[in-house]
Amino acid sequence: MALLAAGSLAAAGTLVTALPPASAASAGCTVTYKVASQWQGGFQGDVTVKNLGDPLSSWTLGFDFADAGQKVTQGWSATWSQSGTRVTAASMSWNGSLATNASAGLGFTGAWTGANPVPAAFTLNGVTCTGAVATSAPTSAPTSSPTVSPTVSPTVSPTSSPTPAPSGAAPVLRVSGNKFVTAAGAEHRLYGVNRSGGEFACIQGNGIWDGPMDQASITAMRSWKIRTVRVPLNEECWLGTADVPAAYGGAVYQAAVKDYVNLLVKNGITPIVEMHWNYGLYTGTSSGCADVKATCQKPMPDAQYAPAFWTGVATAFKGNDAVILDLFNEPYPERATGDATSGWKCWRDGGTCAGIGYQVAGFQGLVNTVRATGATNIIMIGGLAYSNDLSQWLTYKPSDPLNNLAAFAHIYNFNTCANTSCWTSQLAPVAAQVPLTLSEIGENDCAHGFIDGLMDWADANRVGYLGWTWNTWDCATGPSLISNHNGTPTVFGQGLKDRLARVSD
Repeated sequence: MALLAAGSLAAAGTLVTALPPASAASAGCTVTYKVASQWQGGFQGDVTVKNLGDPLSSWTLGFDFADAGQKVTQGWSATWSQSGTRVTAASMSWNGSLATNASAGLGFTGAWTGANPVPAAFTLNGVTCTGAVATSAPTSAPTSSPTVSPTVSPTVSPTSSPTPAPSGAAPVLRVSGNKFVTAAGAEHRLYGVNRSGGEFACIQGNGIWDGPMDQASITAMRSWKIRTVRVPLNEECWLGTADVPAAYGGAVYQAAVKDYVNLLVKNGITPIVEMHWNYGLYTGTSSGCADVKATCQKPMPDAQYAPAFWTGVATAFKGNDAVILDLFNEPYPERATGDATSGWKCWRDGGTCAGIGYQVAGFQGLVNTVRATGATNIIMIGGLAYSNDLSQWLTYKPSDPLNNLAAFAHIYNFNTCANTSCWTSQLAPVAAQVPLTLSEIGENDCAHGFIDGLMDWADANRVGYLGWTWNTWDCATGPSLISNHNGTPTVFGQGLKDRLARVSD
């Protein structure tokens, strides 16, 4: 969506305006307010603040709703409050520091009655928009004993700096029709593994990863000709919420993720950064746990934290299009809403979804969130039924201004769609129009007969695949590719390793 000049309103619900912070010698900023999605009686607002003046150590955004029926119901990436029509959003500990030209993304879900107009103006740190960067005269020091203030380097939010692709790295990728292609236009399919751990260890208080994430472990991966690694993450750990031990959350967790992703890229491996577990209470059909914390698979991303997570992750990796962004592991909203049609609508639009007790962040809104950061990375999205059902993926496909979306599916021998007939009828039409990757494949019998047939089908249909999982678990409790971190394969893993030897590089 194109941005408008300062002080102008977009009919679609976007306002861009320039604001100065109150206390800076040089002050100014831009604010973008978007109605990312709207439904009867509710909506999601996404806000981006960019500081154009001197560095800020904290900030408070203020605006007035134009209609008395507009209310903030919950928000993220700021402490939100409302009195009458006046709304304020105060920065949090992890995003209060804004260097010159740095941005902070925040948002909220709201309610409305009658009308839902875009706010007409904003303030930042109490100062109304002036439309330009203003410089105020400094206060003169006493002539008798001038005090020289030390130079202080501004603290930059952990997610504010793009991570550039290292030299000799994995290829920059983009979507071209139904293929991933390199900058030179060569087709590049995704072949590799999942590396589980980042989604559960931190929230359980057991560290950040499950096993080594060093050069030796990646060297073992390359001996299998693995060229793609999917990295599951936990949104509460990334954001450093109170539910996560401080030693494993926030900036510490973010730094560990960035270090590992950069190491993968440096070794020629395409990282897929994925949100696996999220916040929100769900105890309905197929519930994985009765815990509001991000300790199990929920049916959809939550509107409270997911947009903040994706603002942070997208900001961290924008400028490095060797990194792919996977919005959510395994949606299953239809189990809560009661049927496929309502499930797909919830999948795309989010908001209030029947049977789900928390406000949902739909995939259209999350695509908007990623793009609002300026990130141009490929975005991958799964389907219903734990990403095993792509039957209406093309019908409900979110809109992306960059046309850089891809699909993924998860296929196990115990899924509903676990045979050639289903793959041909349901997956092949998607693969004909957008790049498709089977980003989790596996079987629960410690063998590889099922994935052999699945990989045969995938190879015939030019579809990539990633085995679950590069962890040293007992394969009797779930698919495990290796018996040690030197890369010794299990019987199940041997099937994938043999195939990669033929199709990968």
